[in-house]
Amino acid sequence: MNLIVNSRNGKLSDRQRQHIEQKLSRLDRYLDRIDKVTVEHMEEMRRSEGNVHRVQVTVIGDHGILVRAERRAPELYAAIDEVYDTLQRQIERYKDKHWRRGRLRRQGGQIVEALPEPIAPAPAESGEEEQRPHIVRTKEFQVKPMYSDEAVEQMELLGHSFFIFQDAETGKLNVLYRRQDGNYGLIVPEVTG
Repeated sequence: MNLIVNSRNGKLSDRQRQHIEQKLSRLDRYLDRIDKVTVEHMEEMRRSEGNVHRVQVTVIGDHGILVRAERRAPELYAAIDEVYDTLQRQIERYKDKHWRRGRLRRQGGQIVEALPEPIAPAPAESGEEEQRPHIVRTKEFQVKPMYSDEAVEQMELLGHSFFIFQDAETGKLNVLYRRQDGNYGLIVPEVTG
């Protein structure tokens, strides 16, 4: 398992790094062949909680399994323990759905014609300058071929409202999103010349 630990503001002590490595190396008990684990740590000041440690852990397993959890706690050790517990539950839920009932059914998704309605920007309060939204974070990820039902499961594991994947049947990039009615929509772009 390749473990990468990043601390955005502040340096982690050797003891803290050792605790992170020991705790997260136990995930091998629940998920075979973990390729990479990325830990992002950040100390931040919260109005209601004071100084807290925010820890986000992303686990990339065999066959493109991607599990992510984030927790905040006043102590780094508590945040790591909470993230570990959350990841353990997510992995067990994933294995329960896929391995006990057999492999996923391979089914194609339905194309949804209507796109989700755009969110209108909130009007600026009086006395404040209007601030335009800007990109604050960029993420890179590997796109692996999968079927739509696998993409739904990956999106749920990540806790996101959308997911980009390459369709295993067509080879096209698709966008899966959660609709307001609780169902899912699938956007399949057509490239025109």
